[in-house]
Amino acid sequence: MKRLMLVILKILHLYVWQSRAELSLASYYGDHMVLQKAPKSSQIWGYADKVGDTVTVHLGSHTPAVSTTVYMDKAIGRPVWIVMLPPQNAAGPENITISSSEGRLTITDVMFGDVWLCSGQSNMQFTLSMVFNASQEIADAVNYPDIRLFTAAQKWSNKTEYELLQVEQYWSRPNKDSVGHSDWSYFSAVCWLFGKYLYQKLKYPIGLISTDWGGTPVEAWSSRDAMDTCNGLLGYDPPHVHAAPQNTPTQLWNSMIHPFLNLTIYGAIWYQGEANAGAPDSYKCRFPAMIDDWRQKFHEGSRGQTDDMFPFGFVQLAPWRNDSTIEKGFPDIRWHQTADFGYVPNYRMPKTFMAVAVDLPDFTSPYNSIHPRDKQDVASRLVLSALPVAYNIKSMGKYQGPRISAYFIDIGYHTLTLALDNGTTPITVRSKNGFEVCCSRNNQSRCDGTDSKWIDAPIIASGTNNVTVSSCNGEWTMGIRYLWRESPCTTVKMCPVYTVENELPMAPFITVGLIGDKTNTYY
Repeated sequence: MKRLMLVILKILHLYVWQSRAELSLASYYGDHMVLQKAPKSSQIWGYADKVGDTVTVHLGSHTPAVSTTVYMDKAIGRPVWIVMLPPQNAAGPENITISSSEGRLTITDVMFGDVWLCSGQSNMQFTLSMVFNASQEIADAVNYPDIRLFTAAQKWSNKTEYELLQVEQYWSRPNKDSVGHSDWSYFSAVCWLFGKYLYQKLKYPIGLISTDWGGTPVEAWSSRDAMDTCNGLLGYDPPHVHAAPQNTPTQLWNSMIHPFLNLTIYGAIWYQGEANAGAPDSYKCRFPAMIDDWRQKFHEGSRGQTDDMFPFGFVQLAPWRNDSTIEKGFPDIRWHQTADFGYVPNYRMPKTFMAVAVDLPDFTSPYNSIHPRDKQDVASRLVLSALPVAYNIKSMGKYQGPRISAYFIDIGYHTLTLALDNGTTPITVRSKNGFEVCCSRNNQSRCDGTDSKWIDAPIIASGTNNVTVSSCNGEWTMGIRYLWRESPCTTVKMCPVYTVENELPMAPFITVGLIGDKTNTYY
C-alpha cells in the first residue's frame, strides 16, 4: 500500500509540475536573436503561472520598462503574457530582462535589424555544407557576426499550434557549426547566402529563420483559409507526393509557420514547387493564395507590426533531369509561380520578387540533380530583386530578365521578331534554341495539340533590344513559348537571351492566341 501511495504521489507531482507554467519565453526568443527594428515594434511573449500577475520587461537602460498582466489564453490553454516593445533604431546589442513575482529572465546579445523567414522544401532545406565551395563559405561566415540564425525542427501537426513543437537550432551567431552543422540539418544555404548578400548592402543586423521540410507540397504550408480560397481539397492529389503526414494540407502551416505569427518579420523567401510538379494546375491559385494568407495572418498576429504586404521572394524552379524532351511539370510550375504572367511583381502578386534559376543545371549533383549546388547565384539574384522591391533601392540596375513588349511577324520571310523591354534593355544572345511557335490551320486554336503543333523556332537574328525567330510556314502562328522544358538549358548560364546589365536570363513564358495570319503582311 505504501509503495502504491508513493507511485500515486509521484504521478501527482509530475502532473502538477507539467501543469505549471512558471515565467518563461516562447521558444523562438533567446540569446543572440534579432528583433525587427524601427519603425516597426516587436512583441515579446511567453508563459506564467499566476493569472493577474504583473510582468515587466526592461530593454537596456535607455528604454522605459513595459509592463503587462498575465491572462488565461483560451486558445493556448495556458496563462500568457505579451508586451510590445518600443521601436528601436539602434542595432544593439541589448539585454532584455523579464521579471514577475515568479522570477526573472534575461536574454542577452539581442540585435535589432530585419527579420526574414525562409521556407519551402528540400532546396531551401539544402544546407551550406552541400554547396559549391562549401568550406570557403563556412569559413567566411564568422565575418558576419550581426547575422543571426534560427532553425525550426521538422514537426507536423493536425491542429493549430501556438508554440513550436521543437527547435532544431536556437538563435546563434554564425560560426563553423551554426552555418555548416551537417548536411540537411542546418543551416539553409539559400537562407544564409540571401542574408549575407543582403547584409553586404544594408550594413545592419539580419535575422534569419529557417523553417522548411524536403519533399513537401505548397498545400502543407497553407492554412485552411488559403486552401478554401482555391476550392479547398478539390483537385488535391499530387500523384508522386508520398502520403506522409507532413505532406497533408495545413500540417506544416499548423506547426512550422503559425507559431511565428506573433513575431514581427520584414519579409519571407521561398523555394518550393518540385513536389507539386506532378499535378501543377492548382499551383496558379494555391501559391498566390498562400502568400496573401501569410501576409494577412502575420499582420494580425503581430498586432499590425508585420506589414500586411510584406515582401515575398521566391526561386523559380531550376532544372532537374538531363532530358530535353520533358515538357510537363516543371515548366507549368514555373509559369504558375508567377500566376501565369511570366514575371513578378504583377497585379496578382504585388511586392513579390523572383530569382530565375532555369539556367543553373547541376546534372552531376551528388544530392540528385533536382538539388543543384549553385545556391550562390540563386541567392545573388534573389537579393538583386529584393533590393528594389523590398527596400526601394534601385541603384543596382536591372533586376529582371528581358520581357517581350511587342511582336512583329513577317509571313513572307516566315519570321517573328520579338521586341524586348520597349527597346530600353540591351540584350545578349548566348545560344540559338529555346523558342517554339505553335502552328495551326485553325485560327481559333488553343495550342493544346488537338489541331496544332509546337515547332522549334531558333533565333536567326538579334539586335540590341530584339530577337528574330522563325515562324510558321503556311499556317497560322497561334502561340509562342520559351524554355518550356524541365531542363531547357544543359550548360550553366547558356540559355539564349540575357540582359547585358547584371547578366539576367529571360524567364520562361508561354502565350497562346493569334500572333500572325497566312497573308504576306507585316505587323
